[in-house]
Amino acid sequence: MTEQRADSPGAERAPATDMSLLGIYLNDHLAGATAGTARVRYLLRSCGGSALADALAPVADEIADDRTALLHLMRRLDVQVRRYKVYAGRAAEQVGRLKSNGSLVRRSPLSTLWELEALALGVEGKLAGWETLHDLAATDERLDRRQLDELIERARRQHATLEALRHRQVEVAFRGG
Repeated sequence: MTEQRADSPGAERAPATDMSLLGIYLNDHLAGATAGTARVRYLLRSCGGSALADALAPVADEIADDRTALLHLMRRLDVQVRRYKVYAGRAAEQVGRLKSNGSLVRRSPLSTLWELEALALGVEGKLAGWETLHDLAATDERLDRRQLDELIERARRQHATLEALRHRQVEVAFRGG
C-alpha cells in the first residue's frame, strides 16, 4: 500500500480552522489573561513583604509573560485584538475586589484565599487554552508545538504553586495559622 501525500488527489486534509471562532476564543482568553495579570499584581501589592508575596512574585512574572505570549500568538495567527474584551477583563477584575470578606477596615485573610482560588482557576483556563492551540498546531504551521509544550508545562507549574499557596492560606484564614 502506498502513502498518499497531503497534496495528492484523494488525500484527506484536515478541515481548515475557523479563524472567526478562533479569534473569539483567543480574545476571550486575552480578557482572562488581562484579569489574571491585574489580580496577581493586586495580590502582590496587598501582601507585600510577606512570604506569600515572595513565593507569588515569580508566578506573577510568568502570568504577565504568558499574556504577552498570547498576544504574540494572536499576531502570528492574524487575530485582531478586541479592545472591548480587554477592558471587560480589567473591569471584571476590579469588580471582584468589591467582594465582602468579613472585614471592613483591614484586609481579611479570606480575601487572599479567594484571590488564590481565582488565580488557580484562571491558570486552569489558560492551560486549557494552550492545550487547544497545541491540538490545532498539528495542522497549522503558524503554531509552534514546542513553544506550546513549554507554555503548557509552565501553566502546570503555576497551578501547582498556586494550589500549595492556597492550601497554606486555608490554615491562615480558618485556623489563625
